[in-house]
Order: sequence, then structure tokens, then C-alpha cells
Amino acid sequence: MAPIIDPSAIVDAGAVLGNGTRVWHFAHVCSGARIGAGCSLGQNVFVASDVLIGDRVKIQNNVSVYDAVVLDDDVFCGPSMVFTNVYNPRAAVTRKNEYRPTRVGRGATLGANCTVICGVSIGQYAFIAAGAVVNRDVADYALMAGVPARQIGWMGRHGERLAFSPDGSALCPHTGELYLIRHGRCQLLSDAQAVSI
Repeated sequence: MAPIIDPSAIVDAGAVLGNGTRVWHFAHVCSGARIGAGCSLGQNVFVASDVLIGDRVKIQNNVSVYDAVVLDDDVFCGPSMVFTNVYNPRAAVTRKNEYRPTRVGRGATLGANCTVICGVSIGQYAFIAAGAVVNRDVADYALMAGVPARQIGWMGRHGERLAFSPDGSALCPHTGELYLIRHGRCQLLSDAQAVSI
């Protein structure tokens, strides 16, 4: 299935869009951007040239994805959330050679109106609360909130908060998946790993 592009959107020649990707009203995708299959780019979304977006990524209205940002598969970008790519911008100082790369891991959620300061990595299935400001790396499955963002818990792949028992294990209340905390990190156990415990 070919990409579906609203007539009001601009997709520059040289941009690559995967099968079934939808580009909604007044969006702009620059030449050189690479976007996977099954994505959704909402109204007023901007995607710069040096951007890589995986499959099934949902970018809600009014989000700008600037150069040096990578979004892995299944990332959710909430309405009006913000990426940056220069740490100390000045209008009178050109810093295009100082972009700091940002990577958002598979399945992560970036809540509405949150801000991701450039140069960080956000782990897979991490969950950034609405309005949070992320200025440091985020662990897999971490639940982050506040300004600056601090970890306040853990989230499962299904988007449910995990409640860990004293032995460091938690079951997702929706899927029954088993998670363990080991050495300060949260990890999902596969069925094979769970049987061997």
C-alpha cells in the first residue's frame, strides 16, 4: 500500500516513506528524511532531512522532528512535544555542525508537551509524562516525570505501570508479562527465561 499524503502536505523529492504511512494536513517532510512503514504524521508535523523514523511510529499534531533525531519502531510522540538538536542555540551564531544526536528506543512514549533536550538516548518502552523535560539518558521501561524529568517508576510494554514485589519481580496487569529488576535495570523475561527461574 503506497503512502497516503494529504494534498496540503509537502513531501520533498528525495524523502523516503514506507508503505501505508500517512502524512496529514500541512505536514512537511524534507528531502533525505527516511520514514518507515505504517507511520502516522499528524497535522503540522515537520520532519527534517537528517531524520530516521522506524515503522509504526505515531507523531501527533504540531511536532517538529529536527536533524540528528532517530525514532525506532513503535515510538509515540504526543501532541506538541518538542525535540531540540543544538544545546546552546543563538540566532546570531551558526551551530549546524554542533547538532547532538537524540535516539528514542523502540516502543517509547513521549507525552504531550514534553521536551527532549538534544544528545540523550531514551530507552525502549520508556514512558515520558506529559510536560516533562528530559535532559539525560533514560533507561528501558523507565517512567519519567517532572522538570527536569526524574524517574518515578517503571512501565511495561503495554503502557501499564509496574508494581514490583520485594523480590524484584512484577507482572503486567494487562498482559501477565513478567519483569525483573536486576542491578537497577528493568528487564522483560521471555517465556523461556521465566520457566528457568
